[in-house]
Amino acid sequence: MNLAIIYNNVRFKNPLVLASGILGVTGNSLKHVVENGAGGVTIKSIWLKEHIGHPNPTMIGNEHFFLNAVGLPDAGIEKAKEEIATYLKWAIQEDGSVKAPLIASVVAGKVDDFGETAEQVAELKPHLIEVNISCPNVEDELGKPFACDFNQAARVTREVKKRVSKIPIIIKLSPNVSNIVEIAKSIEDAGADGLTCFNTFGPGMCIDIETAQPILANRVGGLSGPGLKPLVVKMIFDLYKAVKIPIIGTGGVLTGRDVIELMMSGATLVGMGTAVYYRGVEVFGKVAEEIRQWCEKNGVEDISEVVGRAHQ
Repeated sequence: MNLAIIYNNVRFKNPLVLASGILGVTGNSLKHVVENGAGGVTIKSIWLKEHIGHPNPTMIGNEHFFLNAVGLPDAGIEKAKEEIATYLKWAIQEDGSVKAPLIASVVAGKVDDFGETAEQVAELKPHLIEVNISCPNVEDELGKPFACDFNQAARVTREVKKRVSKIPIIIKLSPNVSNIVEIAKSIEDAGADGLTCFNTFGPGMCIDIETAQPILANRVGGLSGPGLKPLVVKMIFDLYKAVKIPIIGTGGVLTGRDVIELMMSGATLVGMGTAVYYRGVEVFGKVAEEIRQWCEKNGVEDISEVVGRAHQ
């Protein structure tokens, strides 16, 4: 049974990818995730300059959901270059093959900064670059996130594609929009090579009823966790019908059956983040084995056969 799969001409040993922001802070933490079974890894979103996140407490979770307001902290591009180089030195083998591809996530508050950051990261030759457009546009009068406006999303895509020509560019979408298909099509038309679907939902809030105060220091945070999976499945299903570029699906995934479901809706790769909170870093190896067992039981010889099956 073959779990290997191709995404934008990049081979992954299995379809499981570490989502951005979870354990992907250092080169060594990325190595640790691969050693625990991940088919690929995404480094936490990189800013051009140091970015201070939100104060603690930044996270709260239970068996149903996880709320976070970390605020995308990052030491900036120079530190990120060190960590990427550390990982790639370990991951790329003597024969040129790679243990697990690296997806470099970049973030910015200005269109030009997206292009500059992506161009500098591209010098290290990650296998894919993911562009996180869910942050607010600081040049916009209302601070509207790039991901919530199809014109702005397309502008960012064109700017990054103009600066980076030899590495596939994946745009990370926000689910918090009225017409996700319209935005995805504008990104595809602007030249994107793929989509990551999605960032967190929300914002949401939890209140400590003993103190009558919001639990998170930022008051609100992004919502993830198992309860969101049906929303993710539906939105990926719609996008698979609307665009031709491949999808990395992420949101609500805890088990091998969850992965199969997202792939049947249209995802080629499946990102896991909150799953680490629920099942530990060993979740990647466990889920890969769950996928293998399901495929063997259901006569699937190659995992690529599952992609988009719900549309047949």
